[in-house]
Amino acid sequence: MTARPLRAERSSPQSASVVTDLPVTLQLVKAVFRDVTSLHVSRPAAWAAASVTRTVLTEIIDGARSAAAEEARKRLMPKDLVSAIDRNVEVEVGSAWYLHSPTFHGLVGEVRDADGALVSRRERRGARTPSGVAGAHRFEGGVRRLLGSRGVRAVPAMVRDLDGIASVFLTALAQDAASVVREGGVKRFGTVGLVVPGEPAPAPLLKDPLLALSSRRGDGRTVGGNDVLAAVTMQLFGDLRQRAVTEAAEITRNTSAD
Repeated sequence: MTARPLRAERSSPQSASVVTDLPVTLQLVKAVFRDVTSLHVSRPAAWAAASVTRTVLTEIIDGARSAAAEEARKRLMPKDLVSAIDRNVEVEVGSAWYLHSPTFHGLVGEVRDADGALVSRRERRGARTPSGVAGAHRFEGGVRRLLGSRGVRAVPAMVRDLDGIASVFLTALAQDAASVVREGGVKRFGTVGLVVPGEPAPAPLLKDPLLALSSRRGDGRTVGGNDVLAAVTMQLFGDLRQRAVTEAAEITRNTSAD
């Protein structure tokens, strides 16, 4: 049976461009959510999650592109990814992937148990591979499209790392969005703040307008768009968090009219 195309893809030029610009399809977003929760996922929630993933990947790719440009390269390499993370702590997401990638061997530090014995990388990974790691290959096509839209290419190892980071990040976002539904709101927020010498400190967390997402309305069986936005406040911080929330809110508004 022929699959029915997404409604937004045949609605308006604006929403059609939104679809082609996203690195993950709504079907893939919902598949990731199904890996971690039995809750229903609304279309606004899927749009929001896809948008946030794009924002995060774009920031990482742009940082890696800047690092590659210093060596007059347009083809990204794993070392460019490491440079991007070193220069911008806000993009250090999907950290569960780092233990599974040769790129980060020797960079994630040692972990010791209560007796002082070194914990091996295999032990740190755990007996069960997280679903985000196992499903990373599903993101390759979208990652390559996003790379092309930013005017760069990447070696296979770099594509693999971007796949893994995207998959682990989206999986964690889905888990937190499901927690928001179950708990009736956000129970924890990131508290990392960046202060530039000579500039005023950012507003206290309690004045952050994103805290308006700390309580939710709606039934307890469906992940909505605001639940995903609330989950973003748990996964990201700083300017990247603000931009991700803004762009996701905009895409849900644009597509809800179709």
